[in-house]
Amino acid sequence: MNLELRHLKVVCAIAETGSVTKAASQLGLAQPALTAQLQRIERTLGGPLFDRDRRGARPTALGELVLSRARVLLPAMKGLQDEAARLAAGGDHDTMSRYRIGAVGGPVVAHLVHRLSAAQPEAQISTHASYYISELSGMVMAGKLDYAQVGVCGDALPSAEYGLVWQTIGMDAVCVLLPDDHPQAKNLSVDLAELADEQWVAGAGDGCFGDCFAAACARAGFAPRRVLESDVRNCVDMVELGLAIGLCQPTFRPPAGLTSRPLRGAPLRWRLVLGWHPDSPAARSAPKLMDHAQEAYQEILARNEHYTQWAQSLPGAGGNSHLAAA
Repeated sequence: MNLELRHLKVVCAIAETGSVTKAASQLGLAQPALTAQLQRIERTLGGPLFDRDRRGARPTALGELVLSRARVLLPAMKGLQDEAARLAAGGDHDTMSRYRIGAVGGPVVAHLVHRLSAAQPEAQISTHASYYISELSGMVMAGKLDYAQVGVCGDALPSAEYGLVWQTIGMDAVCVLLPDDHPQAKNLSVDLAELADEQWVAGAGDGCFGDCFAAACARAGFAPRRVLESDVRNCVDMVELGLAIGLCQPTFRPPAGLTSRPLRGAPLRWRLVLGWHPDSPAARSAPKLMDHAQEAYQEILARNEHYTQWAQSLPGAGGNSHLAAA
């Protein structure tokens, strides 16, 4: 038997659901028929692809190898079919008709969707939220999302293990979220060392931000108290209640009674990036989407007059270009 793309879809379905029975239901097949098909695939490849017991099906080393190839081949083939269909129909092969965008918080996606909807009113646009870059990257690799808009520390980029292309939308100095009556709120910027005794709160997520924050505090001469992690609403509530001060981006718009101030000297920076698979149809539309994303970012940043005033006051500054070049 020759291995075909439909066989790779079977392997991916079993891995994603963790069960042959659930995969059969997802694919619209009878469980015995899918089991027999899996056995034929395993004979073709020379070994078992899954360890199966009452707890479900888990990929073997051979299964992981097949999955890593399938997660590249299947989106690429789907992209080829979509591109060929658009070209055959006489459409613009650089313009997608459907956009599936995943994001880790922040207001950029809302403004990006607004701009994209205005530019392509007929386009189908969907969004998916997650706290975790790894989850969104995996979904792009598996062809479940076209793009992922995420944030990373300073000069870092998301892990290369997913094979995605990442481009920078913008880079900011990290800010602190304070009550209006906090002693530091009257200053244009806040010295991190002056906040040594504070309790902190920040949004949940993966990545190195916690380690980078601890390193910045160490350079400022103190070890921070434990950083609480929660969703944005709870972070705001904790700051409003005086339980903690927050870490936020300058694109975040504080509610009444709270204000944000950049950390003096920008000891922490936050880079917003957009990612996509280089072999997917999304790669052709990526330059247009990047333009929309960067315009949306600048629009959002401009409404924080305090931050832009501070950024312009830095030596050689032009907006936040000093951060992007740092």
